[in-house]
Amino acid sequence: MKKRLVYQSGKPKNKTLMFSKFIRSLFFIFININLLLSQELNVKVDNILEFNNAIKNVVEGTTIVLNNGEWSNVKLNIDGFGTKEKPIVVKAETPGKVLVTGDSKMTISGNYIIVSGLWFKDGNPTSKSIISFRGKSKQVANNSRLTNTTISYYNPIDKSLKSHWVDLWGKNNRVDHNNFTGKTNDGTTLVVWLKGKESEDNNHKIDYNLFGKRPELGKNGGETIRIGTSVNSMKSSRTIVEKNTFKNCDGEIEIISNKSANNIYRDNLFLESKGSLVLRHGNNTLVERNVFLGNNVKSTGGIRIINENHIIRNNLMIGIQGSDFRAPIVLMNGVKNSPLNRYHQVKNVNIQNNTLINCSEIVFGAGKDEERTLPPLNSLFANNLITNTNGNNIAKFDDDVSSISFKNNIVDTNSKIDVALFTKEKIDWILLRSLPMPSIKNSNLISNYKDDKSPSLDIVKSERESNIVGAFNLGNKKIPKALTMRTGTSWVPDIIEPVKVIKPKVIEVEPGVGTIEKALQKVNELTSLQLKEGIYFVNKTLKIKGDVTIVGSENTIIKAEDKLPKALNYFIRVREESSVTLKNITFDGDNDTQVKYAVVSPDKETGKLYNLFIENCKFKNFRNKQGGSIFKAYKGSLADTISIKNSYFEDSYRGLNLSYEKNNIGKYNANVILIHNSVFENIQEHAINYTKSGYLTNIGKGKLIITNSIFSKVANFEKGNAVRTKNIPNVLIKNSVFQNSYNILKPINIGGSDSRIENCLLSTNGSVKNSKGIIQKNIFYKSPKWKDKKNYVPSNKSILLKENNQVNTIGLIQPLTN
Repeated sequence: MKKRLVYQSGKPKNKTLMFSKFIRSLFFIFININLLLSQELNVKVDNILEFNNAIKNVVEGTTIVLNNGEWSNVKLNIDGFGTKEKPIVVKAETPGKVLVTGDSKMTISGNYIIVSGLWFKDGNPTSKSIISFRGKSKQVANNSRLTNTTISYYNPIDKSLKSHWVDLWGKNNRVDHNNFTGKTNDGTTLVVWLKGKESEDNNHKIDYNLFGKRPELGKNGGETIRIGTSVNSMKSSRTIVEKNTFKNCDGEIEIISNKSANNIYRDNLFLESKGSLVLRHGNNTLVERNVFLGNNVKSTGGIRIINENHIIRNNLMIGIQGSDFRAPIVLMNGVKNSPLNRYHQVKNVNIQNNTLINCSEIVFGAGKDEERTLPPLNSLFANNLITNTNGNNIAKFDDDVSSISFKNNIVDTNSKIDVALFTKEKIDWILLRSLPMPSIKNSNLISNYKDDKSPSLDIVKSERESNIVGAFNLGNKKIPKALTMRTGTSWVPDIIEPVKVIKPKVIEVEPGVGTIEKALQKVNELTSLQLKEGIYFVNKTLKIKGDVTIVGSENTIIKAEDKLPKALNYFIRVREESSVTLKNITFDGDNDTQVKYAVVSPDKETGKLYNLFIENCKFKNFRNKQGGSIFKAYKGSLADTISIKNSYFEDSYRGLNLSYEKNNIGKYNANVILIHNSVFENIQEHAINYTKSGYLTNIGKGKLIITNSIFSKVANFEKGNAVRTKNIPNVLIKNSVFQNSYNILKPINIGGSDSRIENCLLSTNGSVKNSKGIIQKNIFYKSPKWKDKKNYVPSNKSILLKENNQVNTIGLIQPLTN
């Protein structure tokens, strides 16, 4: 049979051949279309204009690649709708090589979006968040992910500006394998929001992140993670926080603030962080398999418990040294009919199978006061293993614990215990890569108590062959996940804290109630508060962080407001690593509740230096006899310099009290104390008490210098001391007057390897004690002969004047206004 021919353009064509060529053409068109689509779905952008154009055209499966380099002052608004199989991806060309700087931010909204590999570095933002899983209003992100990204030292110039690094909205989002280091300004590092139905029951996951250094903020608002708010705390979040590292997260007392319901915290490592995982609001939280390594750093904490139905199990704590609210385990007292933002009573909390090694004491009923009156209720503390070799007490009971069931809690300690609550046993420990483990010899750790909430697995997720007390099975051979996991980015950011030029900030403050407190909320590292003439009423204690100067005018007075529900413990606290200067201010402690102290050091056991400078100030009427004084240094605090010049201390119980170092290891509360041209008058006990127990050998300076000062009617009883030092190696008292303590025998009690008193006058004030090794020179026992007794101005015939004693001018160089 002949083939049928088709004629075209005068040339015959074979039909089969034509069809074959047609199919081939379609194939090449298909390939070209696919290549074109592939090119459209993988877009490289070099600047924000190209990015904005690309994001407008995204479809499911699109990948936008940010080319390496610096992206400064950009707003990366990512909005799109991917799918689980074909997400929208925005990523760095090379992870860690895309540097987002300046005043930049990112928003993510839509569905199935992945952001990866960026580095927000050393910025100076002005927005409320750096990365937000929300665009405008209710345009939230769902099923989206932030991964392999670093934010480091991305802080506003003004530290008082409140902002967050990551705001999580929407549902089913994940934040993983990121590095967050160096947040210094006001505001939580990462916040999970529950505002609106679109963000409730969100099922977010926060995992494998490294939360690095967060310096102490000095006030509330320095949390690393907060899940929820007080207002929404009874709503369910269902967020999982697992397998993260929190290293040196010292922002505030709450590292994690749980303020919602049904969350899980597990397999996290808290390393040398001065705070706690705090179940602040909300119910039904699970806290398990976390490791807290304090390494004996002061103020390191564990788990603080408030509200209902929490389970705390299989956690390991070693070397946690915080006290009170920062203790390893804390059960708080509650408030009757508590509003959402206060303290709900602890109820039905189950605490089982935790191990505590060489930690500070557990606290039950913490915070008990006139408001927090409700002790923990219907709770269980069972099968916990506690050991110490450091002499610490096991537990502290601040309120009634009769509604807590204590079952089979074993302690290995020489400290006293309540045998009704704990059982003493000697534990045989073995080391697993330097980690203490109970050996298989500890049959005394097999417990006969078990309930439906007792864990079937131990901290390393091994089956519990028996009901063993503590977090580990006997003879365990595995390391907890929290200590073996790798957290942070796949690339290693070279994070260096930037050196920022801090411009001095001046804030003018009007007299009134609470005005100084409001002004302190606006300070940065270098601030001057200018106080006008008038009375400044304080109703809350003032905690100062940074290099802050408070300068008054003529007749500037700071005093406590009357009729406070609770007496103020102090007016001003100088925080660690701070320097506070006070000038031209009168501090008046005369109010109906009697303020205990005018100024105090950082809290006890902080271990970091601070400085205090006082010039031309007056302190009066601090008469609280329950341990009160004008200045108090807490145990463990250390000032580099306390300097007082041209100032007046009068009509008070005690002056400067630095006497709480009752140890044997050579500590004291200040390297240098300088007192110059100042008056201490009518002080019931000591004007200066600068002492420590223990050996004379000291680490540091240990120096007290008093020059041209007056001590009048101070410690006026037989064994009183106007100036008392003990084990302070270097003391100099020069050109000063001690008078009118008629009953005193030895007004000055000093000692040390290099101490002297010279060119001083004592009038009706006893005599200088002849201590071994103390140099005494030119001590006068005569009347000072004042021309003006009120302002301590000597008459022409006074021996205080150089022309009358051939030594030096003694007493005030310039008169002070009394």
